[in-house]
This record gives sequence, C-alpha cells and structure tokens, in this order.
Amino acid sequence: MDHLNLRLLFVFTDLLLPLIVGYVLHRKQLISDAAITKIIRFNVIFVYTLLSLLSFWVLPLNFSLIWAPICGFLLVLVPGAAGLPFARRFPNLLDRGAFISSAMLSNLGTLGGVCAFILYNEPGFAYCQLAGTCQNILLCLIVFPMAEYYYIKQSGKQQKTSRLQSLREMFLSPNQLSLLGMAAGLALNAAGIERPAFLSVVFQSFVHIGAWIAMLPVGFLINFHQVKRYAHDVRSLNIVHFVISPLFFYVLTGLVIDDPILRGSLMILSICPTAINAVIACKLYHLTVDLAVSSFVITTAIFFAIFPLLFFLLR
Repeated sequence: MDHLNLRLLFVFTDLLLPLIVGYVLHRKQLISDAAITKIIRFNVIFVYTLLSLLSFWVLPLNFSLIWAPICGFLLVLVPGAAGLPFARRFPNLLDRGAFISSAMLSNLGTLGGVCAFILYNEPGFAYCQLAGTCQNILLCLIVFPMAEYYYIKQSGKQQKTSRLQSLREMFLSPNQLSLLGMAAGLALNAAGIERPAFLSVVFQSFVHIGAWIAMLPVGFLINFHQVKRYAHDVRSLNIVHFVISPLFFYVLTGLVIDDPILRGSLMILSICPTAINAVIACKLYHLTVDLAVSSFVITTAIFFAIFPLLFFLLR
C-alpha cells in the first residue's frame, strides 16, 4: 500500500472514530456540556489559528488563489439557491428556514479541510480554510438575517439579539483569531521567509489533534431519535449536496482553474455535508433545530460512504 492510500485510513482514525467516541461519551454521560464547549473553543481559538498560520505560510501564491474565496462564497450561494425550490413545500417557516440553512452551510473547514489534507497535504488544507472563512462571512451577512426573518414572520416576535450585535459577536471575537493566523502566514510567505522544516511535523500532528477535537463534540450532539423523525423531510438535501453542487463546481473548476490541487480541493468541498453551524444558526433564531441535526447526521453519513470513491477519482 503506497503512502497516499495509507492516508485514506485517516478517514476512520481522524473522522469516524472521534464521532463514535463522542457519541459513546454522551450516551454514557462521561462528559458534560460545559466540557464540550471548552473543547470546541480551544480548537477554534488555538488549533485553527496555528494550522492557519502554518498552512498559509507555504501556500503557493499564484493567480489561481483568487478563485478560492470566490468559490468559498459560491459554495454557500449555489446550494442555497438550489435548496429554495425544495424548501417551499414546508408551510411552517421555522422548518423552511432550517432547511435552507442546512442547504447553504457545509462542513468546509473541519471535514473538508481534513479530507483535502489527506489528498493534497498542507496546500489543500489551506484552500479549505480560506473557503471556510468566506462561508463564515455569509453566515453573518445572509444566513443569520434569513433565519431571523423566518422566525419573525412565523412567530411575529422580534429577536432579543439584534443583527448588528450578531455581526459584532461573530467578527469581533476570539473565534476569529484564525483570520490573524491566515494573515500572518501569508505575510511570512510573501516576504519570502522560509518555514522551518520541523514545523511540518508540528502541522501534521495538529491536523490530527484538531480533527479529533472538532469531530468528538459532533458525535456528542447526535440524537438518532430526532434524526429518524426528520429523515423524510431532508431527503431532498441529498440532491442539493451530492448532485447539484458537485456538478456545478465540476463544470466551473474545469473551465477556470488550472491548479489541480485547488480544483480537487474545491470538488471535495462541493460534496461536503451540512455543517454544525446550521444547527447553531437554528438554535440562535429558534428555527427547527432537529431538522438541521437530521440533515447534518444523514448527509455526513453519506459523505463518509462516498469519500473513498472520490479519493481515488481525485488522487
């Protein structure tokens, strides 16, 4: 087995295994919600910042790089637009808002980043972080206001948290320190400062650590009873995430992107499942959380089933 095929095992050791462990910890009540929150914050504030700095330090600086943020925005807008016709069948606007949120938000940074790292090493990871940052921007500018609109229209109540406050908390918080990591890495890169060789080992170690810290809380949140309840309602999201989105980006990247690593990384992102941020948005704005959770679990399971095939197609 060659080195690249061996790295396919990371799908189990770095992604599936922490999901299973997180689920067992929750079922056995071996860890508290407070501890899970601290784990998530440590990952976002420290691990993501370190990985962003190290990966952007060695990212190839060429014209193709501009397509990463452009496609990052399209990775939200295209599945969102594709999901609108399916969403109209929900008479309850809280269900409709949760459905559209689940269509728009994909697991780009964590799941997409690790899978791109498996195939393309550090450049693939960096491209995914850049695209994921663009998704965070649209989370504030589009998804939150959309969720608030559906909540107010369904209930007639105003949110206690204003849109301006939501934007301020999202962009001016420790959760955005990874942006500074990206900027610092790009500055070192552009200045021609060579990254010390030992940091490559540090980076690879923290990719695995970060994957565990990110996926373990996800397994902790899984509730199969609610997943089954809404499974029928989210079936059409499979068409959005695994048919419409990858077909669109297959055509687009084939036409405009020459860099094979960037093209392959974007194809991985185009089939990423619903993100946990969709669940968070629904919680913040009182949409149907369990529908978003069901979409998250079902699309994630499908992704794990098809990624090995994509691995051999994109290698």
